[in-house]
Amino acid sequence: MDDGMDSNSEKLYMSEDFIKMMWRRTHFLGDVLKRGYSFIFTDADVMWLRNPFPMLRKNEGIDLQLSTDRFNGNEWSTANPINTGFYMIRSNKKTISLFDAWYARKNNSMRLKEQDVLVNMLHEGVFKKLGLRVRFLDTNNFSGFCQNSKDFKAVRTVHANCCLTINAKVVDLMAVIHDWERFKTNETSTTGWSSHVACQNSWKSSNGHS
Repeated sequence: MDDGMDSNSEKLYMSEDFIKMMWRRTHFLGDVLKRGYSFIFTDADVMWLRNPFPMLRKNEGIDLQLSTDRFNGNEWSTANPINTGFYMIRSNKKTISLFDAWYARKNNSMRLKEQDVLVNMLHEGVFKKLGLRVRFLDTNNFSGFCQNSKDFKAVRTVHANCCLTINAKVVDLMAVIHDWERFKTNETSTTGWSSHVACQNSWKSSNGHS
């Protein structure tokens, strides 16, 4: 698919090329579903600390298990702020219809990234209309920089979300590795996560982005 985007360089968050890249990804993953493959999708800035599969339901009645920026305590609540950086999806007529409807909004969603469009679809009742069963993942298990896991013994993945640049993500993910190594050295300690300073500062130098 040729959309005039250079795929070899960093795409600054919410830039025109960033938005194009996200829609290109949505189109590709929709095609994967149409070929009959269920899958786990994970962004490149999601660090896997443990095998996530034990915390993902194998129930075939659940169509989509989706990460959140901040978990409200109810895994079935559509009020959870979703994040498409990590999810498990089953290939079926409902999920294929979701991706078709999602991508169909591309040209009428100027300056919105694909995740924002999906949020709008959720709140407009599109998920319910399609009969989708969606489980929203607890940040205690599938955490991120927006909301840290409170339990080192439970955490499975860490997403460098709420962060603007790749360099900042790398710096703060390296800190996550050091925190994890410190915890694994003494699993009875009261280890805490380091502050995500580089990511916090990345917004300050973003010329008004927030």
